[in-house]
Amino acid sequence: MFFRRDRKPAPLTGSTQLQQLVQAHMPQADPETWQLVGAVAGLLAGVAYADRDYSAPEQLRVRQALEAVEGIAAGGVDAICTLLRERIVDIAAINPQAYTRALRELADVGLRREILELLVELAAADGELALSETDLLRRTTAALGLTQDDYVLAQSRHRDKLKTLR
Repeated sequence: MFFRRDRKPAPLTGSTQLQQLVQAHMPQADPETWQLVGAVAGLLAGVAYADRDYSAPEQLRVRQALEAVEGIAAGGVDAICTLLRERIVDIAAINPQAYTRALRELADVGLRREILELLVELAAADGELALSETDLLRRTTAALGLTQDDYVLAQSRHRDKLKTLR
């Protein structure tokens, strides 16, 4: 005999909520665009929280990056930014490869380089590049199918902020 227990559905992960918000606030976009934008937002969260501090300058830089995405309404940017503030730990805890896989499959090399530059700018937004951030950025570079030369070029504008050089 089987006993049935009423089970509550598991709460949505931050990553799932992020993907749902992207879809809800980009109704004209196709599924690949939703995947790309969700992956970029997930990587932004991971890099922003790599040093365990989602600072105000980083929050502003994330907002600016999302506002630059064509097709996201202002309300969508607000909703995603709110979710990131509330669930940054959960979203950042996802293995970045879950996000980079989509970018490798759907984005050309030029776009992946632009995303890497955005991630480096975000890491430097608080005035320093911590070792935890540079380690994550280097791993993300490889996971994006880019070279260490791509990383060095993206990071070169922010060399003065490298914590390890001080």
